[in-house]
This record gives sequence, C-alpha cells and structure tokens, in this order.
Amino acid sequence: MASSRLPNIPAVYWHLLGWFFYGGYNLLGLVIGRNSPTSKAVWFNGSMLFIRILEFYLCYRVVYPRLLRPGRGWSLAGALLGVVALFIGLRALIEEVIFPAVLGFRNYTPDTKVWYYVLDNMYFAVPMIVISAALWAGRATLLQERENRVLRGEKRAAEVAFLKTQINPHFLYNTLNMLYSMAYPVAKPLAAAILQLADLMRYMLRDTPDGQVLLTEEIDYLRNYLDLYRLRFADQFFVDFQLAGDPAGHRIAPLLLIPFVENALKHGTLDDPAHPVRINLALSPGEVRFEVRNQPLDPTDHKDATTGVGLPNLRRRLALLYPGRHTLRVETGEQEQFVTSLQLAG
Repeated sequence: MASSRLPNIPAVYWHLLGWFFYGGYNLLGLVIGRNSPTSKAVWFNGSMLFIRILEFYLCYRVVYPRLLRPGRGWSLAGALLGVVALFIGLRALIEEVIFPAVLGFRNYTPDTKVWYYVLDNMYFAVPMIVISAALWAGRATLLQERENRVLRGEKRAAEVAFLKTQINPHFLYNTLNMLYSMAYPVAKPLAAAILQLADLMRYMLRDTPDGQVLLTEEIDYLRNYLDLYRLRFADQFFVDFQLAGDPAGHRIAPLLLIPFVENALKHGTLDDPAHPVRINLALSPGEVRFEVRNQPLDPTDHKDATTGVGLPNLRRRLALLYPGRHTLRVETGEQEQFVTSLQLAG
C-alpha cells in the first residue's frame, strides 16, 4: 500500500507555491476584467499583494510564535492591532501618497473620510491575519506531533537499553556486598567505600511506580558519589556542596542531578582550593533550583575518558519528564566559570 505522507519538501517552496496561486488568482481576475498591464487595477493589486505578504509574515514569523500562547491574550490583541495599523498606514502611504506623486492617480477620492478609510482597510487587513494564524497553528501542531513521536521513540529506546543492562548491574551490586563482607575485618575504610559504592548501585537499580524518588535520597546519592570521588584524589579534591531549604516533601526523577556533577568533575579543575567546584541546591515549596559551577580544566591536563549521561541526553530526559516545568541553562559565569543550572517547578 502506498504511503499517504506528503513528500519532504522545504517549507519555503510551499510558501512560494501558495503565493503563486494567490497572485495568479488575482491576475486571472484582472485578465477576465480586461485590464491592461498599465491600468490602475494592476498597480493597486500589486501594492495590496506586497502589503499582505508583509502582514502575513509579520504575524506568522513574529507575532504568533511569541504571543499565541496562554496568558498572553492582551499582548496578542495589542500586537494584532499594531499589525492592522501598519497595514492601513502602508496602504495609505503607497496608494495615497506615492502613487499620486509618481503615477498621477490614487485609490480613494480626496474627500474620503478618515473613519471610512480606517474601517474599509480593517476589512481588508483581517483575512490575512486569520489565514496566517490558521497556518501557524497547523504548523505548530504538526511540529509538536513530530517532536512527540521522536520523544516517544527515544523513550522506548532508553527503556530497551535500560532493560539490557539489568543483569550486569545486579551482578556488580551482589559482588560489592560480598567484597564488603570480606574487606570489613581487614580494612574498615575500604569496607566503608565498598558499602557506599553498593549504595550507589542499589539506588541506580531502584524501580519506583511513579518514576519519582524522595529528594533526600537523591541528595544522599550525590554525597556518596562525591565521597567516592574524594577517595581517588585524597587532599586534591575541592568541592563545596551547599543545601538551602528543607528537602522534606520534595520528589524528583532519580539520577536527574548527577549529570551536572559528573560534567563538572570531568571537565573542571578539582585541585584548586581558590576555585572549588560549587554545588548549590536551593529548595522552596513547589520549586527546586540546582546549580553547579566549575573552573574549566586546563587544556594540557587530562582525565579519564569516562562519560556520563551528558547534557544533550539530559535535555531530552527533561523534555520527557518535566515538559513546560523546567528551565535548563548552560552558560559562562564570573571568572570564566562554567555554570549549569536547573529549575524545576511543581
């Protein structure tokens, strides 16, 4: 059975095709009316086409993408009134000022009342505003559906990949428990480190019905992770972890904060007490703010090539788990520090 999907033609060609038919329809009317190429009707139709194209793309590219959304009704209404005013002003300039000066004729008679001119041109301005709104909304809907399909596919792929890794992590977790029991009588610091690593593994393997864990558990995971990292670098590991607010009552998707820390420890300077890696978690009712700052690593320095989830994958995960309820920023802060921050609402 043949596919019913439209060919993947760039949007610009669809626009050109649409304007071709729109202009052709107007031209057909002029031909049927037997207007000569130099007649007034040709000039007026040409100016109207030009103004309507400007009106359409002002709405389609500027007004609707920014203002056609909940809570922006008054701003949208004001912007559309501005578009109508621009339409009226451009038409008056071209047809009532430029045409008389250059071509010797105008569209409206000199005694036309201002109120009549405004109302008449509002009638001509509204259709293109409506058409551009319909086309923009349709395009936005199609793009959203396409993005949803991609996200659903990525989610399924992530679930399959996760299932494929189940045997190995469980084996490692059980092995760590065995090593802990063997190490405890010999070296208690080593046993404590093994126990922390086992806690990390248990947290990573934990399954929750709603995909959420207590924020206190996520914080414990981060602290265990930092403690194990500190064992690797001894007294050359400077990380400042600050917690503001009460984590009680907060829930979060598991392993959502660790990519920020992994990224800072992998690409940041860890042995400079003047510029430690700064981790700040600020909590308030209904909001979680998490920020990590680190001094960029010297290009001549080298660390292991171990990689974590990564920011691109984190962006996708946030889009799946917190659609419209998160803000992720990656920027350069003071003293050329690399800053990543996440804000979660609800």
